[in-house]
Amino acid sequence: MTATRRRSELRRYEALERELREIETRGLLRRPRLIEGPIGTRVLIEGREVLLLCSNDYLGLANHPAVKRAAKAAVENYGAGAGASRLVSGTLSIHEHLEEALARFKGTEAALVFGSGYLANIGAVSSLLQEGDIIYSDELNHASIIDACRLSRATVKVYPHKNADALEGMLARSIACGKRLIVTDGVFSMDGDIAPLPELVRLASEFDCYLMVDDAHATGLLGPEGKGTASHFGLHGLIDIQMGTLSKALGSYGAFVAGSRELIDFLVNRARCFIYTTALPPACVGAALESLCICEREPQRRERLWRNAGFLKKELTSAGFEMGASETYIIPIIIGGAAECVMMAEALLDEGVFAQAIRPPSVPEGASRLRIVPTSEHSADDLEFAVQAFTRAGKKCRII
Repeated sequence: MTATRRRSELRRYEALERELREIETRGLLRRPRLIEGPIGTRVLIEGREVLLLCSNDYLGLANHPAVKRAAKAAVENYGAGAGASRLVSGTLSIHEHLEEALARFKGTEAALVFGSGYLANIGAVSSLLQEGDIIYSDELNHASIIDACRLSRATVKVYPHKNADALEGMLARSIACGKRLIVTDGVFSMDGDIAPLPELVRLASEFDCYLMVDDAHATGLLGPEGKGTASHFGLHGLIDIQMGTLSKALGSYGAFVAGSRELIDFLVNRARCFIYTTALPPACVGAALESLCICEREPQRRERLWRNAGFLKKELTSAGFEMGASETYIIPIIIGGAAECVMMAEALLDEGVFAQAIRPPSVPEGASRLRIVPTSEHSADDLEFAVQAFTRAGKKCRII
């Protein structure tokens, strides 16, 4: 390597180091926390067992014996990988079995499996909408929806969080030249509140818009049978596009889009995230299929989850913690400043509870929080321990 090239390389890395120092100064530097062993109600961090309260394994299925057996059986029957993208040679019969099961579960004509929720949102939105179309997006939608809107090249209009009246005004003022899409999270992942879906359905019908719901944090959880936000509101058949993940309540990995047969056929032909990505590994598909079965036949898991969340909300509110407008099992403990939030998370870890600090850009400036999530498998003793640990850490950090 020449001296000139070496100096140029050093300058590039120095620029990255400066940006990292700036991130650290603002209390926003992130480092993955290493967990030793499987995900469960308790995990090992640096050789020490701590209570886990920041996982999306809502129903405790990621380490379920039957789910693991199904993953192993899928590997035995189909191999470790699919070998290619779905349109080349990667479509295996197990992929079709899962898609049929997901369509039945969601009450739609068809479903299509993607590699992740991020890819599913990118694929659906960016293939359906293009320049000349308009997207109406809730201001607190997930980052994958925001990026999908940008990639579509459509005009994006952001409406205030859950404000159907403001959205109606936007729709009335917009001149429709092409397709229009309203897109929202079903359950908002950082606040735990639920989209006003009945109002959105009405507006989509009145103004001739597609309606898309990201049900990542509702699939398997919301509604009488855990079928999601549409089921929760009794809006079967009225949502054009439903996205869900296999990686949260279902404890596996991957995602899907469910809707009409025409929608799914269109995505097969236009969604670049589907066309140009190797198919989901058989182990993930097998695990998701078994988890879906467990989810349907064991409603008591959802009941325990909601009960556990209710207990934590009640006790932590009584202890003096500020919570947002959560309507679900996602519980935001609002701290405010990023540095203070990190300090509280570290104090909690000292007390034996792992609850990750959520900071900008995941949440707005000044709204850093601990996003805590019980699972169906946390015991009463676990939750009592958590309340005591939060109380001690909160007093130590002068949060309460």
